[in-house]
Parts: sequence; C-alpha cells; structure tokens
Amino acid sequence: MTQPHSANGSGGDDARPGVEDGYLVVRNDEEQYSIWRADRELPAGWHREGHEGSRQECLDHIDAVWTDMRPLSLRRRLAGADV
Repeated sequence: MTQPHSANGSGGDDARPGVEDGYLVVRNDEEQYSIWRADRELPAGWHREGHEGSRQECLDHIDAVWTDMRPLSLRRRLAGADV
C-alpha cells in the first residue's frame, strides 16, 4: 500500500523532476497531517484537509496548523488523566 508523504518531506515522487504542483494536505482520524498528490486516490483512513497547492505550500501549511504532534487519542487520554 502506498503511504502519504510525511510532513518531514520524505516521499518517492519528490525526486521526480517537474513534480511540484498538485498536492493536497490530508489528515487522518488521529489528526496527523501529511501531503498527497492531488491526482491520486487517497489511501484508506486519510481525508482531504482542504488546503492544496505546491508541495512546499502544503508543507508550510502543515507547519502552521499541526502544532501538537501527539495523536488525538493520546491527547484525549491525557486530558482525562489526573496529573
């Protein structure tokens, strides 16, 4: 199964010359972000976040909105714990 490009910039298509535009920001149910080529079907468990543009524009958007890297389930568990 093909995986989305991670926000750290890794991913196979990025090495292809001329592949710069046409990316989407995607998010899974744990509120983890990634980028995905707009011309490809999204893998199971990933949904369009709403932002699209060049690879770098999408990565910049993720940097701005993904401020807490912890998965949603962990954040919820910690919010309910007595610390």
